[in-house]
Amino acid sequence: MAELCDHIWRGARLATLAPGLPGLGVVEDGLVAARAGRIVYAGPAAEAPALDAPRITACEGRWITPGLIDPHTHLVFGGDRAGEFEQRLAGASYQEIARAGGGIVSTMRATRAASQGQLVAAALPRLDALIAEGATTVEVKSGYGLTLADELKSLRAARALGDARDVTITTTLLAAHALPPEFAGDADGYIDLVCREIIPAAAAQGLADAVDAFCETIAFTPTQVRRVFEAAKANGLPVKLHAEQLSNSQGASLAAAFGALSADHLEHLDETGAAAMARAGVVATLLPGAFYFVRETRLPPIEALRARGVTMALATDCNPGTSPLTSLLLTMNMAATLFRLTVDECLAGVTREAARALGRSADIGTLEAGKRCDLAIWDIERPAELVYRMGYNPLHARVWNGEAP
Repeated sequence: MAELCDHIWRGARLATLAPGLPGLGVVEDGLVAARAGRIVYAGPAAEAPALDAPRITACEGRWITPGLIDPHTHLVFGGDRAGEFEQRLAGASYQEIARAGGGIVSTMRATRAASQGQLVAAALPRLDALIAEGATTVEVKSGYGLTLADELKSLRAARALGDARDVTITTTLLAAHALPPEFAGDADGYIDLVCREIIPAAAAQGLADAVDAFCETIAFTPTQVRRVFEAAKANGLPVKLHAEQLSNSQGASLAAAFGALSADHLEHLDETGAAAMARAGVVATLLPGAFYFVRETRLPPIEALRARGVTMALATDCNPGTSPLTSLLLTMNMAATLFRLTVDECLAGVTREAARALGRSADIGTLEAGKRCDLAIWDIERPAELVYRMGYNPLHARVWNGEAP
């Protein structure tokens, strides 16, 4: 007797991204079956057990990949920073703008002034753009409130995005993003607030899935970030880190020492940091949108990461100041063009390795039995098209938690 499922997709070519298979884990004549939002079978149709379902979709040779994952965004914020973009075009640096009261602090003012509902309404079009290209899981950071109330407001807004759309939202507390004006000259005092009040409150209210920090000359020192990480661990939250974006502050090594899920940016990563990440299994999340937008010239050390076997994820880094990007497809093209990642590395970076960067690899990121049935179905002839094209969206259908339109 055939096993009853909810939905079967047949006649598809699969890029399963399953570990242990070569390349993208391609299956030429594939079948995916789901029940109760989980994959029951994903593989060659000829090897499938007897399956039946009330809904069977003929894919007509289309490609199915895991649903795309954006593991680093700042979707929730007030206002915009188009004016700063003009300043940079005129020659101002990111650091000069930040020190003059712009940058993150500018967005902080607009975010504090906005209600939770206004933040959600502003973020939804950005989220919708990601969903329209096949995203099924999106990480959203706080970091523009920089008070207890405003950081929690931002995290609640991020959670509300997941209620408003069929998408999985993971939330990250980034209170250690910048020094708010009221703590000018007292960075340690602000870190006290983050560690003693903001992290415990976010954890107690179930608003954060992880804690992040910005370790940089214009943000916080490794000593201060260490305190943030210790507080996160004390409250049962994993950590991530903005590391080595503008300088080498040895943030990647610090992240590795705390078993961080990921270290992100990494343009100034050195061999010591890469080796530490490799030993600790820290994912390198690369953000080509920010590299492009701020006209960075120093590339992340891709060859060193490859040589060390460091997993590489990709993300949009969607934010108002340095990467107003809402396209994972364009992110992949930038990663290939600017960073020289291969097609396989790019697609793995927004699926399997992105899941790893969120600590969710047991649940999402590949087409395997037991995992969530999050799929992207594409009108393409070969996977390279997803990386090759710019400004073109070949998504045919998106499936989230087994539910298809």
